[in-house]
Amino acid sequence: MAEVQEISPGHGDLEWETPLFRTALAQYEQALPHANVEDLVAERLRHPERSLVVSIPVKLDSGRYAVFPGYRVQHSTVLGPTKGGVRYDTEVSLGECAALAMWMTWKCALLRLPYGGAKGGVRCNPRELSSDELQKITRRFTAELLPIIGPQEDIPAPDMATNEQTMAWMMDTYSMQVGHAVPEIVTGKPIALGGSLFRHEATGAGVVMVVARACDRLGWTLAGQRCVVQGFGNVGGVAAGELDEQGARVVAVSDLSGGVYDEGGLDVAVVRRYAEEHGSLAGYTEADRVTNEELLELPCDILVLAAREDQVTGENAGRVQAKMVAEGANGPTSLEGDVILADRGIVVLPDVLTNAGGVTVSYFEWVQDLGRLFWGRAEIRAKLAEQLSDAFDRVWQLADAQGLSLRSAALVAGIREVAGALSARGIVSQVRDAMIPEPQTLEASASAQEAGEHLTQPDVRAVYVCDGGRFVGVITRKTLVREVVANGRNPLETPVGEIAEPPHWTLESEVPLDEAFRFLEEHDAERVPVVEDGRLVGVLSRSVLRRRLAEDDPPPPLEEL
Repeated sequence: MAEVQEISPGHGDLEWETPLFRTALAQYEQALPHANVEDLVAERLRHPERSLVVSIPVKLDSGRYAVFPGYRVQHSTVLGPTKGGVRYDTEVSLGECAALAMWMTWKCALLRLPYGGAKGGVRCNPRELSSDELQKITRRFTAELLPIIGPQEDIPAPDMATNEQTMAWMMDTYSMQVGHAVPEIVTGKPIALGGSLFRHEATGAGVVMVVARACDRLGWTLAGQRCVVQGFGNVGGVAAGELDEQGARVVAVSDLSGGVYDEGGLDVAVVRRYAEEHGSLAGYTEADRVTNEELLELPCDILVLAAREDQVTGENAGRVQAKMVAEGANGPTSLEGDVILADRGIVVLPDVLTNAGGVTVSYFEWVQDLGRLFWGRAEIRAKLAEQLSDAFDRVWQLADAQGLSLRSAALVAGIREVAGALSARGIVSQVRDAMIPEPQTLEASASAQEAGEHLTQPDVRAVYVCDGGRFVGVITRKTLVREVVANGRNPLETPVGEIAEPPHWTLESEVPLDEAFRFLEEHDAERVPVVEDGRLVGVLSRSVLRRRLAEDDPPPPLEEL
C-alpha cells in the first residue's frame, strides 16, 4: 500500500475545500448542536469517504484530442450504496461534487432511503460538444468509474446537462464489462432499458408537492399565488407546469438566455413548447424580457430556484420580494443570503427536502429494476407524495419544537438518521478498534544504549518501557540527552527503567472512541499509550485517528507514526 500523506487543517486546505463545500460544511456545523451526536461520529461525517479524480481522453470530431477531468465523490456508505447525479459543466470540481454528495447524504437520510450521498461529473462545455463526443466522454468516464460503481456500491443518475441518453450509455458500458444487462446500475434511464415512469418529472413535481404542503401549513391557498421560476429545464419547467395546473399564476420563468415576465401570468404550456422547439427562451417575444438577476427580485408570492448554486446571496437577498423561496436546485442560497431571508421572515423550503423527489423516484426505479417488477405512473406519484409529506411533517414538527429554521431542522433530521446508523453499526467504537497494536517495547533492564539505537531510526519518536509486562514509562531522544548525556552517565550501564519518564496519560482499551477523541483534542496530545490491566497493548495517535475517521482504513504500521 502506498504511503498515505497526512493532510490536516493545520497543514492547509483539503483538496475538496472549495467555497461551496465550505457552505455545505457550515450548514452541517450549524445543525450539529441540535443533532446530539457523538463527537467521533460528527468528525467522521465532516469528510467524504472516497474521492476519485480521473482523466478522460477523447478524440473530438475535428480530429483533435482533448483530455477532460472527471470526478466522483462518495460521502457516506453507512445506510447503503451511494446515490447521486452526474453533471457536465465547465464549473464541475472536486469541491462541488463533495458538497453535493454531502447534501445528498442528508437528503437520502431525511427521506429514509437506504442510500448515502454521491455526486460526480465531467468538467466540459456540453453545448460545444456533439452527441458523438458526449457519448465518447460518457463511456470513457464510466470505464474509469468501474472500480467504485455498481448496483450495491454507487448508482449514478442524471444531473446538470445529462439525461436519460447519458444514463443509457453508462448502463451499456457497465453491462458490457460484466457480460450481461444491468439496468439497476443507473437510474433516470429510458423506459425501454428499465427506467421508471414519472422519473423525468419527479424532481419538479416533488418541488410543487412540498410547496403545496407548506402552503397548507401556513394557511395559504396555492391556487392564485404569484410564482416566479428561475430555471426552465427538467426541474423548473416541470415545476412551472405543475404550479400552473394547480391554479397558481406563473408570472415569470427563465433559462440561461434570460427570462420572460408577464404580470398577468404566462401561458406555461406555450412557453415550454417554445423552449423545446428552439432550445431556449431566447427570442420569445410574447412577454417582457428580464435578466436572471432581475427575475429574482420580481414581486411574487413564491420564488422557485431551479437553476444552480449561489443565486440568492448576501448581495441580493435584501431585494427578494417573495414570501416563500423553494429550493429546487442544490445550494441556490448562500449562507449570507439565508440569514437575510430569515431576518426578513421569508420562508425557505430547503433543497435537501424540496428537490428530493428525484432521488426518491430514482430509488423506486432501482427497486423496480432489482425485482424486475414495474409500477404505474399513478402509483409512483402517490408513493412520492406520501414519502415527501412524511419528511415534510417531520421537519416542520422538529423546527417548531426546537425553534429551528426549516433548513436546520431538515439537516438535523438527516444527520440523526446517519449518525444513528453509524453508532449502531459500531464501525469504530472503542480505542482498541483504532489503536496501533503491539508497539515495540524494551524491558526495564535494557540499556540506554539500546534505546538510543532504536531512537536513531527516523520513524521512531519514542521507546516504550515495560517491567515484567507492566508499562512503566517512555523514553525519547530528549530523555537520553537530559538523563544520560547531560549527567555523563554511561549508556551501556544505564538501565532504561531508571530513566523512563512516567506517561502523562494512558487510555484503557475499552474507552469509547468519542471520549478518547475528545480527550486527545482537549489535551492537545498526539500519542497516548493504551493499556489493559497495566499492560501496554497499543498506542492511540490523534493523526491516525483522524485519518481513520476520514478513510475507514485499517491502522498503518507503527513505524509510520
